[in-house]
Amino acid sequence: MRRKNKFIFKWLRACCIVLAILFVQAAQAQVDIKSYSIKNGRMFIAIGKKLPKDSLQNFIVQYELADLDLHTCLRTGSTDSLNKLGWKVEINNAEVFVISKALFSVTNIDDPGDKIIFAQNPKTDSQPNTGDQGRFGYNRFKNKVPFIILDSVVRFFLRGNTNAGTVNLAGSFNSWQPTALQMRKTDSGWIADVKMGPGKHLYKFIIDGDWRIDRDNMNTENDGMGNDNSVYYKPNYLFNLEGYTSAKKVVLAGSFNGWNERDLLMQKTSSGWKLAVFLSTGTYTYRFIVDRNWLTDPGNPDKLSNEFNEFNSVIRIGTPYLFKLDGFLDAKQVVLQGDFNNWKDDELFMSKTAAGWEFPYTLGAGNYEYKIKIDGKFTRDMNSGGNTVLVIDPNFTFRLKGFENAKKVSVAGDFNNWTTNSFAMKKEGDEWIFKAHLYKGKHRYKFIVDGEWILDPGNKLWEQNEHNTGNSVLWFEPDQ
Repeated sequence: MRRKNKFIFKWLRACCIVLAILFVQAAQAQVDIKSYSIKNGRMFIAIGKKLPKDSLQNFIVQYELADLDLHTCLRTGSTDSLNKLGWKVEINNAEVFVISKALFSVTNIDDPGDKIIFAQNPKTDSQPNTGDQGRFGYNRFKNKVPFIILDSVVRFFLRGNTNAGTVNLAGSFNSWQPTALQMRKTDSGWIADVKMGPGKHLYKFIIDGDWRIDRDNMNTENDGMGNDNSVYYKPNYLFNLEGYTSAKKVVLAGSFNGWNERDLLMQKTSSGWKLAVFLSTGTYTYRFIVDRNWLTDPGNPDKLSNEFNEFNSVIRIGTPYLFKLDGFLDAKQVVLQGDFNNWKDDELFMSKTAAGWEFPYTLGAGNYEYKIKIDGKFTRDMNSGGNTVLVIDPNFTFRLKGFENAKKVSVAGDFNNWTTNSFAMKKEGDEWIFKAHLYKGKHRYKFIVDGEWILDPGNKLWEQNEHNTGNSVLWFEPDQ
């Protein structure tokens, strides 16, 4: 029996070596690779050494990898910071950089048989947690104009490939069914009409059975399994600037793109400039930059003051939430500020009412913190002793059983920037709870019981952190 087990072990080991060699060869063959995946209970990150800096940065933001400092690791070759965080360097040569990290069980972590082989059976259209998933997007095509839109119908266009026998279109809008949408051949390529609502949509073309991204679409996204998909944003808002036809360049900048002064080049028309984008529910401020000169939108009367004693134009999409403060009728100035407007204290001036003060502000689903400043002094939230917490459309409940003698319990994680006391839990029966809004994908968190940080005893999945104390890991799949 021992000989048989020995033979099986050697055979499995040989298979692993062969698979590892194939993995290295595959990674080396595609030097521009950037993938984040989970295989056999481990997280894998693969990055091509020739990957452009902006592409690497987008990948880091997409998968919340800022704490790994991958830019420095790739530039200097030093991996000490990764080792401290529990990552193992699998491959590091001139072509590719691959690291991995195990997902452990909280109990019996020394027992290999107890290590969790975790894979959530991710769907092809699954997205990592970005913090503001799908809040803003715009299309970037080369060699062809953006897809034609007629009401709710979008006409997808594949340029060329006229020698193909069949071409199909699959994406998040049809559950990735490979044969449901057959494209029609034209003199210059293939077309298919798809009815869809505004927002972010992933897709691929299937050319004679071969799945391919849209090579004319500059927007792509990795699905977490090593595959790229093309990204299309069906716009719901058109920025329009009339006049200025003699300008050489007009750029749109706003809170939705971090006020980037180069990113959003507007398209020139016969009467001015335009740019179609997708914006989710929320409030956004913006300005136009005409040949380096900043100006508000002359066609939009809605404005908010800014730190330069000027104004920013405002867009509000969705139903506003009414912030209210009772009393303080003798106050001269009351200002609302929160993480939803980068804590600016010169923007949201509340209006006086017969009972107090109020300010309508449109917000999308999410977790928010805010304060109100009255004549230069902050009010304090009576529950947390700090910022007031507002959760819009909660979709997940954190639960911690036991600890009935605890005086204060809270939850902290990547969904609230690890703030220690903002998400105070309430005791109900024999457990503590907090209802939050989580985005789809991976989240790291811990509970804080009377000042002591603990892993979630009800969740066996965790990963090591920079303090060697571990974080609980949650893969969240919201109800569709």
